Order: sequence, then structure tokens, then C-alpha cells
Amino acid sequence: MDLSCFPDTQEKTPTIPVHLTRVGVTGVKKLLKIERDRKRPIVLIPTFDAFVDLPSTKRGIHMSRNPEAISEVLEEAVEETTVEIESLCAEIVSRLLKKHKYAKRAEVSMKSDFMILKESPITRHKTQEMTNIMADAIGYRDGDEVVIRKMIGAEVVGMTVCPCAQESTRESAKIELLKFLDKETTQKVLETVSFASHNQRGRGMIMMEVPAQHLIRGEDIIRIIEDSMSAPVCELLKRTDENAVVVNAHKNPMFVEDCVRNMVQKIIEQYSHLPDDTLVTVRQVNEESIHRHNAFAEKVAMLGDLKAEITNVEDQNK
Repeated sequence: MDLSCFPDTQEKTPTIPVHLTRVGVTGVKKLLKIERDRKRPIVLIPTFDAFVDLPSTKRGIHMSRNPEAISEVLEEAVEETTVEIESLCAEIVSRLLKKHKYAKRAEVSMKSDFMILKESPITRHKTQEMTNIMADAIGYRDGDEVVIRKMIGAEVVGMTVCPCAQESTRESAKIELLKFLDKETTQKVLETVSFASHNQRGRGMIMMEVPAQHLIRGEDIIRIIEDSMSAPVCELLKRTDENAVVVNAHKNPMFVEDCVRNMVQKIIEQYSHLPDDTLVTVRQVNEESIHRHNAFAEKVAMLGDLKAEITNVEDQNK
């Protein structure tokens, strides 16, 4: 059938000539199987959002071109043995700008469940743990060139213990202990026993820009997030494992603010070689157990600014 006989409604002038920042599709699910040399393949079911901007002279975009660009790039990726998800998003952005000649800007984001293998802390039972990996790419025209910035990140669930509530229970226990123990014995008890506090399910998130000629592994980001909370959680825990997780977490209480600062410090330790203008977003949400609200903290900065902040603190502490 000759498609030229159908009207191109999108090309008409809108009755209200307003430029739109983002127009496109959300929730496009695909299957992505990444083959690896001498390793089992990684199978993802990512969800994509893909947008372009729309000038005030056009009524609409050609919407089908967005999922079409996603499908084309993923079909080509199947043949590769080394695939970076942020590079996939960048390639989709490039395709969008080729398909939408009028667009000055394109944006693609991707999110997928990602399975990692872990062992329980004491019994060493192997368990599959689900995390989220994410990638973004933003591209814009700069004269005849297309500039694309890409990011990779992850979101991980862990456990936090409230330091404030723990200090309160410690002080109340001290008062009770002093009623029948001397000060020296009481102090030994306080230094030995882990005191109760309320717990939170923490959700840590890091998104990092990936500069040209550099590689950031999602697994490394996942490890940084896990290590920045009071304790990691595990799907399979026997009683000795449960005891270890709870005791370790109460020995390492964390505010939501502490988690973000821990992640920032670990990012600087691992990625200090990246350019100073590398954009970093770090976020922690703690789902409260004794409140109806959640606790939130975030840091958005360039890597160079983060390094300067940490250096200033270290110099002050010398």
C-alpha cells in the first residue's frame, strides 16, 4: 500500500504554537540478552522511555519512530559480546535525532531488574539478589555535530539502623544498670552489648556520568551502595545469618544523611581518575518503621566539587 496517500497530520501547524520540551513514549519493554565469553549470558527485561523535543511549528512527532529506534539498536546489540547499557541508550538517542530531523534534543532512559549472586554471611548459602540498574543518555545538536552525555547507575535495597533511637535506648539502659552495678561494670556492659533501635529499609541510588573513553561497571556501583548502609540484606537467611545481619547493623547505625556521605566518599576513592566535570547524583531513601513518612537525602554535584569538599574536611581534621 502506498503510504503517501495518507495525510501526515503531525506535520500540520498546531493551533497553539508552543514548543514542547519532551514528547515520546514511556514504558517500552524489551528483552535484551547479552552474550559473554566463557560466562553465562546476562538476560535483562529493560523498560525504556524515549523523547525528543517538538518545535512550535509542528503539531506532533512521528511517535512510531521512537520504539522503532529502540528495537533497531537492541537487535544489533544481540550480536555483540560486550555491551554497555549506557552506550545502548546513547545509540538510541543518536537514532532518534536522525529520525526526527526537526528535533534539537533527544533523551532516553532505561531501567531493568538485575540479578547478582551473593552468599549469606555465616552459613554461606548462595542466593540470587535482585537490584535495579539504570542508564540515561541525553543528546543535543551543536551546529552540525551531535553531543551526547550518558550515565549509568543502580538502586539497591539495604538495611539501616537509627543512631538517635539507639543512643536513647543506651542512655535509658545505663540509668537502669547503675541501680545495681558500679560505674566500671556498667561501662563494660555498655561497650559490649548492642542496643535496640528502630530499623529502616534503605534504598540507595547512584547515577554517574560516563565520560568518553572511560568505563564504569554497574556491579561496582552496586557494591558501593550496599557498603554505605548499616548492613546488606539477603533473600535467604538462616538463624545464625539473621543474628549476624542484625548485630552487625546495630554496630553500624546510619542516618539517611550518613548513607549519602558514605557513598560520596566511596565514589571519590574509586573514581578519582575521572574528569572533574563528571556529574554525580547520590540519593538515599529510608522507609521508616515507626513513622508514616520516609527519610530522604541527596547530593548532586560534579566530581571535582565533591573531591574539593572531602579534601577540605580532611585538611580541617589534621
